[in-house]
Order: sequence, then structure tokens, then C-alpha cells
Amino acid sequence: MSGREIYSAAGLTEYIHEVGFLPLLSSSVYGFSAEEVVTDDCRYVVFPDGGWDWPLWKWKGSIVTEGSCVYGKFFDKKAGFISRKWWADFYNYRRSMHPLPIEGSIEEMILFTLQEHGSLITRELRAACGFDGPKMRSKFDGYITRLQMGCYIVTEDFVYPMDKHGREYGWGWSLLTTPEILYGRDACTTAHTPEESYRRLYEHFQRILPEATDKQLQKLIG
Repeated sequence: MSGREIYSAAGLTEYIHEVGFLPLLSSSVYGFSAEEVVTDDCRYVVFPDGGWDWPLWKWKGSIVTEGSCVYGKFFDKKAGFISRKWWADFYNYRRSMHPLPIEGSIEEMILFTLQEHGSLITRELRAACGFDGPKMRSKFDGYITRLQMGCYIVTEDFVYPMDKHGREYGWGWSLLTTPEILYGRDACTTAHTPEESYRRLYEHFQRILPEATDKQLQKLIG
């Protein structure tokens, strides 16, 4: 995929613009992930004292809030980035494959709650939807993942807790919203039919991943 050494959030953003699509972590296609194109220094490392550092993980927020890349669980239920240039076609095709949640469904309730609030971190949305009982977290996360795969929910930013010194720590929480709220309806609209969007996506993935199999490409496009 890339012969360059990417060592900054700006460099990774530029690369996402070039390729259009990029899973965050290693995917079914070798080399096709942010994890595999950044330098070794930017990957996950554990220190002898038990601490850790992961520059790539920390870049997510700045890349997303910069506004030119969409982030969510889009690739076989795994997270990644999509350039805004390709978002409308991806949205168009995915929505055709994942119709609007049926009236009265849990998915519809989740979407309505999110639209009502504008944006919520995952645990806030889970509580607002009444999924606060034992063993409800994984079940709720499954609904959120399906809605992201259908391009109904995207990540607006990442929120981190603060320690007593005012420093961020931990893995952070996804601040969720809808693409229409975050980018506007026009950014989610294309004149192409879903079939045309699929053809454009497939041809593009063939160009950037010439060694990938047909099955791998179809799985990525969804």
C-alpha cells in the first residue's frame, strides 16, 4: 500500500485522502490499515513500568475533528476512516443494503435518542436507551455496530477522562452522532444509484488493492 513512513496525524490524514479508505487496525488485506502504514514508533508500545503509549490511537480525535475524514465501524464491523470525497457513494450503497430500522425497533429508538441529543458518548447513549442492566453493554454495542455498518451513526470525536492533575488517560469514549447532523444532508447525497456507487467503489478498491481477492473487496465494501 505505502512505501512511505507515516509519523504524524497530518501525514496519515494526507494518506487517507489519497487512498480514500483505511481501516484503523490490521484488516483481512495485508498492509491495508493505519496500523501497518505508520512507523514503528507510532504503534502500540508497553513500557517496563506497565505504562503504554500509542500515538496512532491518540491521532484519531484530531483526524476526525479536522473534518475531512469520516470515522466509524465500517469495515466488517471494524473501525476505520473514509475520505469525505468517497463518503456519499459509500453512504449511498450501504444505506441500500441496510434499510432504515423498522418502526418500533431498538435501532430506531437508538437513532431517535441520538438525533434528539445531537451527540452522546456511548455510555450516555446506552443509559438514555435503558441498556443499563447487567450484561447489557455487549448487546447494546452490537446494535451500535450494526447502525455504523449501515452509515446511520458515525464518531464525532473521542472523550477522555481526566486524572487529578488534569491529564487525559485511558482509551477514551467515542462521541457518537449521525452523519447528517455532523456533515449535513448534502454531504451524504449523490446523484448515483446504489448500483453505480457500488461499481465506483469496487473499481476504486481494485486500484488501491490490486492483489486483493474479489471476496476481500466485497467484504470491505459490505
